[in-house]
Amino acid sequence: MAEEIDQTLPQPDEYPEPCEDVVNGDEEEENNKHQSVKCSPNLLQMLKAAESRRTPQSRDRDREEASGTEETEAQKTDMQIQFNDQKHEFNKRPANTGRRSLSRSISQSSTDSYSSACSESSEDESSPRDKPQATSKGLSDFCIKNIQQAEFGRREIMIAEQEMPALMILRKRAGGEKPLAGAKVMGCTHITPQTAVLMETLSQLGAQCRWAACNIFSTQNAVAAALAEGGISVFAWKGESEDDFWWCIDRCVGAESWQPNMILDDGGDLTHWIQKKYPSIFKKLKGIVEESVTGIYRLYQLSKAGRLCVPAMNVNDSVTKQKFDNLYCCKESVLDGLKRTTDVMFGGKQVVVCGYGEVGKGCCAALKALGTVVNVTEADPICALQACMDGFRVMKLGEVVRQVDMVITCTGNKNVVGREHMDRMKNGCIVCNMGHSSTEIDLVSLRTAELRWERVRPQVDHVIWPDGRRIVLLAEGRLLNLSCSTVPSFVLSITATTQALALIELYSAPEGRYKQDVYLLPKKMDEYVASLHLPTFDAHLTELTDEQGKYLGISKHGPYKPNYYRY
Repeated sequence: MAEEIDQTLPQPDEYPEPCEDVVNGDEEEENNKHQSVKCSPNLLQMLKAAESRRTPQSRDRDREEASGTEETEAQKTDMQIQFNDQKHEFNKRPANTGRRSLSRSISQSSTDSYSSACSESSEDESSPRDKPQATSKGLSDFCIKNIQQAEFGRREIMIAEQEMPALMILRKRAGGEKPLAGAKVMGCTHITPQTAVLMETLSQLGAQCRWAACNIFSTQNAVAAALAEGGISVFAWKGESEDDFWWCIDRCVGAESWQPNMILDDGGDLTHWIQKKYPSIFKKLKGIVEESVTGIYRLYQLSKAGRLCVPAMNVNDSVTKQKFDNLYCCKESVLDGLKRTTDVMFGGKQVVVCGYGEVGKGCCAALKALGTVVNVTEADPICALQACMDGFRVMKLGEVVRQVDMVITCTGNKNVVGREHMDRMKNGCIVCNMGHSSTEIDLVSLRTAELRWERVRPQVDHVIWPDGRRIVLLAEGRLLNLSCSTVPSFVLSITATTQALALIELYSAPEGRYKQDVYLLPKKMDEYVASLHLPTFDAHLTELTDEQGKYLGISKHGPYKPNYYRY
């Protein structure tokens, strides 16, 4: 593909040289004649009208300026010759060098346009692990980037609160009862304004909280500072190394004076760490709430192996998570992440979306709406048939990888995009992941001696092959939307409320209701979460009559659908 691109795009040494011959006499007249032929009649009339409007004084002034500048013409000629010589030298440079310098200049000039969520990578890159900090109240049990950003982070949280109505209602309705009094919740999620609203809601419901990040790029430093200033022990910052990531989780867990009894996890890393390193703490937990495909997969593995010694709530497969967060959140945020990092034009682009679950459906719908040609890869025949009925081509990745402009993974699986695929991608192909884990793209195969990595923007790397061909890798294969942009607060209000209710259910459930297994949230709670968000739209539900409820065989107050119903 590199050879094809070289044939279609002009290289610097193919640009035509400017004519250095002096045009005079008949040649100038001939050129003017040719130029006048190319001008439209309307343009010629405009030029004549402009000439007629010039006064005699302006013509005399022009003649004086012309005579005064004759002495400098020789200098201008020398400068022009020197410029042409420099251009000639530039044209002798290799094509790849020209492209790299251009990409660097673009990246430097465009980073100023990022929002606070994306530009934080340009801050001091040193790790805060060795920089003791304290809040205005003297709390030092935290590790974040900069506590001085707390005021800015507080404003971000206040903005999110306006778009998260259900959590605010939950604070009013249950705040007095304190259903989580005595709960010690340890969380590992994305640290954003939306999850901050969740944490502070849990605190108002009576819980004590400690938190770490589930992704090395998704933490918003100002929000982490605001949480720490508010009294929540947070161990996270944007741009952590892998070592920092596990260190933060361990510091979050390993407090001598604080033992958790509830876990709120996103991805399963916190659950995995406690189960492996702190088995005594793991056995004393009252419950685990998990919201990601990856984390749920790990919980089912533990349950199957007989090592899940506490009940767990599967929020990921609840209706309010699947049909709203996974679908609508990704539908709006995938474009935001791609735009902020690459400034890409979507119209007419060829795209492959790997996976047609709820995340894939949202991504495909958004991309199709902007005029992209969308291909889908799927292993599940039901999802593949849905993609076909929605108007997308279902292909194997290897069949289309040579001509596509973007590859987006949404499967939650491992090595969906391998080195054999990336070796065949066209120059400039964008590769990114919308799933939680970074395993979907085979990054290990790219960390080799023959490939060169070039950072061109925060969360944007060019991986360059020996022949000069390159792919554009976003967020090092991690979650695109939360690593490179922001997500809609309203749709996360639905997920966060579901998480809060799941914690309350597990914590307050009588002994014996939940055994050592993985459970779905009761349907009635899903419906309750949905009802809390309807007033925002001034939506009015129709109430069933007793006769109608009897006819359907359900209570007129719900639940309205059986557990097996597919929304």
